[in-house]
Amino acid sequence: MILSPSLLAADFGNLQQAIEMVNNSEADWFHIDIMDGVFVPNISYGMPVLEVIKKHAKKPLDVHLMIIDPDRYISTFAKLGSDILTVHYEACTHLHRTLQAIKAEGMKAGVALNPHTPVAVLEDIIEDVDEVLLMSVNPGFGGQKFIENTYKKVQQAKKLIVESGSNALIEIDGGVTLNNAQALIKAGADALVAGSFIFSAPNPALTISELKKIGL
Repeated sequence: MILSPSLLAADFGNLQQAIEMVNNSEADWFHIDIMDGVFVPNISYGMPVLEVIKKHAKKPLDVHLMIIDPDRYISTFAKLGSDILTVHYEACTHLHRTLQAIKAEGMKAGVALNPHTPVAVLEDIIEDVDEVLLMSVNPGFGGQKFIENTYKKVQQAKKLIVESGSNALIEIDGGVTLNNAQALIKAGADALVAGSFIFSAPNPALTISELKKIGL
């Protein structure tokens, strides 16, 4: 199981310290949430902060764009060192073109689905997707309650991936804790994003270790 701590939940006053903690932990990726205040009702951070993260990060950057018209910034995020770039299905008019543009820049291409969006919308595109990110909360804010319907969506996504012969990973974002991580992995999840659960813990590195043990 891949674990991707979300820096959105880190203490921005000690961002380098948070990055070093993830570097030295058992985590696999850095999850970076880019929000524009339009697609989601919140603004997170932009290019200058991502540039700082890349400078200090020693693990892949798993960048999740919660923005309208993401095509405008694909090359920018590639230049800033994104390894995986995930766009929202709901924000892309020409999703196939967007995915091809991401791959042309040398990044892996992910597609995120909001809680209300059915997995079936990916049927005609799944072979071009490297990662399916299922939102298990409504996007925009950390610390929300996990949506139970996510388990069913994970199973549906896994079935679609297997039947199509796709190599896409399934990533879960929102409300992930020690209480639901095992069930998510059992349902078919390959990667878990955790933010508040990790960074609000007394010992974030230990919490990362505990989550990783579940995936063994």
